[in-house]
Amino acid sequence: MKKDNKGAQRKKIKFFSLFRRKTSLIRDEKGVTAVEFGILAFPFFLVLAAIAETALVILVSQTLDNAVDDAVRLIRTGQAQHAGFTANDFRAKICKESINLLNCDKIKIYVREISSFNDANPIDPLDSDGDWDVAEIYDDGVGSSIIIAEAYYKWPMLTSFVSLNMFNAGEGYRLLGSARVWRNEPF
Repeated sequence: MKKDNKGAQRKKIKFFSLFRRKTSLIRDEKGVTAVEFGILAFPFFLVLAAIAETALVILVSQTLDNAVDDAVRLIRTGQAQHAGFTANDFRAKICKESINLLNCDKIKIYVREISSFNDANPIDPLDSDGDWDVAEIYDDGVGSSIIIAEAYYKWPMLTSFVSLNMFNAGEGYRLLGSARVWRNEPF
């Protein structure tokens, strides 16, 4: 009988030791940080990518704005008219001032003379599908003309899975634009 009693005790000890192991696994906190990081890593890096891309869009937009500002100075002072500028020359000037952030061939130029400052309405260069809708215009006027100059660029967005309402030029693109209105100097 003692042997049966010892066998029963061994079975009880094995059962309780198994139970203790399972509860010790439940209480074991080794690797919790790795599991939590694995759960939170994707959203964290997604937010970081969206922040970085938003900053890049702002940088490129500001660069385009400054480049257009520098380029229209040539028209305003009459230098562009005396040099016989074309839309391609104006685009090249914008491209040169944009520190190589833009693909020069994809900048769309709209420079035209208007009758008054009240007529200074920017054009909508894209159709509903995000394709270029208006042919380029380049008319830099004469001395004392009122001119509106616009430059547009479709910037490709990298984080297309997080749109953040930044797509306004078709799927995967953001339309960046810059416009200036002025009266030419009397040259």
